[in-house]
Amino acid sequence: MSGKEVFPVKREDFDKLPALVVDFLNYFSVVKNKSQLTVEEYANDLSAFFKFIKVLRGFVPAKTPFEEIDITDIDINIIKSVSLNDAYMYLVYCKEERENSPATRSRKVSSLRSFYKYLTVQVKLLSENPIQELDTPKNKKALPKYMTLNESLKLLESIDGTFKERDYCIITLFLNCGLRLSELVSLNLSDIRSDNTMRVTGKGNKERTVYLNDACIAAINNYLAVRPVDGVKDKKALFISRQKNRISNKTVQYIVKTQLEKAGLDGRGLSTHKLRHTAATLMYQHGDVDVLVLKEILGHENLNTTEIYTHIIDKQLKEAAKANPLSGIKPPKKLKITKIHEDDDEEKD
Repeated sequence: MSGKEVFPVKREDFDKLPALVVDFLNYFSVVKNKSQLTVEEYANDLSAFFKFIKVLRGFVPAKTPFEEIDITDIDINIIKSVSLNDAYMYLVYCKEERENSPATRSRKVSSLRSFYKYLTVQVKLLSENPIQELDTPKNKKALPKYMTLNESLKLLESIDGTFKERDYCIITLFLNCGLRLSELVSLNLSDIRSDNTMRVTGKGNKERTVYLNDACIAAINNYLAVRPVDGVKDKKALFISRQKNRISNKTVQYIVKTQLEKAGLDGRGLSTHKLRHTAATLMYQHGDVDVLVLKEILGHENLNTTEIYTHIIDKQLKEAAKANPLSGIKPPKKLKITKIHEDDDEEKD
């Protein structure tokens, strides 16, 4: 059972999953309103889990390739037989054989918890949840990479090329509005409103309103003045590719990569998502934006996700203290300390 990851399970492959898993994924998609990507990730996690269970139970020949294991015969009896120890063995397998990161293993725990909760609470096929106590792997969160204000200005000033108005507008929206890549690509002309707001469709098809500042309005107007009209295949799309289609994720990633290189900011692992981090960080650092407001701007479901930007400031304060040229100076061993009487203290708090 070696290899780094199981072949991804797409929606068209759901007929290769157990019927109860498909029922859960449909519920997860329709009732919980989860995105297609999230649903497919959970499908992949549950597929791998039940393939592991079949191997663990000795239900398949020893040399069967993991990705070829048939799990359509997994029924409620096998699902019910899973123990907490089985789940932990699966996580060990994911760590050691699949080399999954703590973040990936945490998602797999979430997938299993959601599935078994669905069977126990929603459809009541289980009287007890065997993995209710399954713990999430500890995941040390790294602070997000971002650009400074000067670097952001440098990037904007260096944008050039045949589609400079479009590319400038794209990067301006990333840096000012903190959009996700999928949110930017899905923008329609009708999402830009006359009251200088923008409708953004985020994760789980949840809509939010983003207020456009002067920089965004100017960039959008400059782009719209040159945006193709004739021969455009997706007339609703705001951003149009060279082939006059709705611009794709890969094209936007290429644009950002190219413009970062022109600005001399390549080689630091910056990306479209790092521009989102930059927007959030700059708003918090320089705009005195409250973390609750920032949460709404970014479309975060959980405040804990947004609070990582406050940790950036904490880290900077700590580094600033260490950078003080006197930070390494230690007092002499025989330092004589004289007590100052209150009457002799000229400067009082």
